[in-house]
Amino acid sequence: MTRDRFLTVYLRLVGTVAGLAAFCAIMPFRWMGAIHQSLGMGPLPDRPIVEYLARSTSALYALLGALFWMLSLDLLRYRPLVRWLGLATVALGLLLLWIDSTAGLPRFWRLAEGPANILLGTIILFFAGRAASHPASGSDGQQAARQK
Repeated sequence: MTRDRFLTVYLRLVGTVAGLAAFCAIMPFRWMGAIHQSLGMGPLPDRPIVEYLARSTSALYALLGALFWMLSLDLLRYRPLVRWLGLATVALGLLLLWIDSTAGLPRFWRLAEGPANILLGTIILFFAGRAASHPASGSDGQQAARQK
């Protein structure tokens, strides 16, 4: 498997997982409360700002998932943006480490969210680091376009 092929599959996998957050954006608020409670974080405050933040954050994750998919369709064209996305994801992971710690989130959350984003971004940077050695090593969409 080429670096570009791996990156294409990886971006689509991450994009699909992030896209699942769309369900969280529309789920009943009482379900959010039950999940919050089951994670050991006590009752979820029933306040408009809490619901807004939970839903809008989920919607932004879903939007980011769609972006990952769109970028995976043409790595040759979007490689600079994919590299930037890798850097931005590492920076987000570092910021989330700080946010999760200062917000007092549970240890499992602090050990998962920030480090996972740092790893995700690092993998993107590694595989997007260099341009493909020749155009034929691009994504499936690029190969199909060349065959027409």
